[in-house]
Amino acid sequence: MNAPLQHVTVLLGEAVDALAVKPDGIYVDGTFGRGGHSSAVLARLGATGRLIAFDRDPQAIAAGRAIADPRLELVHAPFSELAEVLDRLGVTEIDGVLLDLGVSSPQLDDAARGMSFRFDAPLDMRMDTSRGQTVADWLAEASVAEITEVIREYGEERFAHAIAKAIAAARTGGAIATTGQLAAIVEKAVRTREPGQHPATRSFQALRIFINQELEELSRVLPDCVARLRAGGRLVVISFHSLEDRIVKRFMRDEARPPQLPARLPVRAADLPPPRLLLVGKAQRPGPAEVAANPRARSAVMRVAERSGVAA
Repeated sequence: MNAPLQHVTVLLGEAVDALAVKPDGIYVDGTFGRGGHSSAVLARLGATGRLIAFDRDPQAIAAGRAIADPRLELVHAPFSELAEVLDRLGVTEIDGVLLDLGVSSPQLDDAARGMSFRFDAPLDMRMDTSRGQTVADWLAEASVAEITEVIREYGEERFAHAIAKAIAAARTGGAIATTGQLAAIVEKAVRTREPGQHPATRSFQALRIFINQELEELSRVLPDCVARLRAGGRLVVISFHSLEDRIVKRFMRDEARPPQLPARLPVRAADLPPPRLLLVGKAQRPGPAEVAANPRARSAVMRVAERSGVAA
């Protein structure tokens, strides 16, 4: 029997510290994964505290069933459904939200998920394997222009057009059904690559982000998080990709500014309503020891903001 796939939680102590957990508070873990952050939050909650944990991966939810804690509510849903789920649970305000973005180690290390070019497996890449289109299905019907746009925008790949043309040419001989097939096609189309990086890295990343609508999900949930936070509540976001971090940074920055009024309007700065968010500290990255122990942590960036007393 194979050992269960493990996930090393990034910035575990730092993220939970940033939440400033109150024993009787209500918290949301938007990305349960294998429960690293959730378990740490539960350890700081009192008997009346509550944690609502989301994950769209059925395997993550199944793993979470092993935690027998009445304070934990597991929800099989993307975190973009935060508002709808909280309404259903009768929760109007929360004391903190943690979003640990991107893909988990079990998803990458399970060949059957088709997220990594390290294995030759069915080309799937869905975080929620119970619904939606696989990457193989999408590549079978997408145009060269569509494939180019996805790989360029989500993977920041300068050879996106060449890769898209190579994919279109290859599929005339049959479906591109496995990760090995796709990796080989991309490798031939990419002329140069940074030392130590597989030629297919950016393309696989781009297709995964696209098929799971990761950036759109993030953009949807951030305003809902702020709207649900009570005064003093914390929003903690850990990003692993520059596009994710850019969305988080801009959102927090904009929400931490006073309302922007038309130029030359005769209103004093002191009379403007305060912003809805207050930035907490600077962006934080894992230290050298954590990166040495878990190389996948090297690209992580954590940002924290606190809800002001301004009405939503």
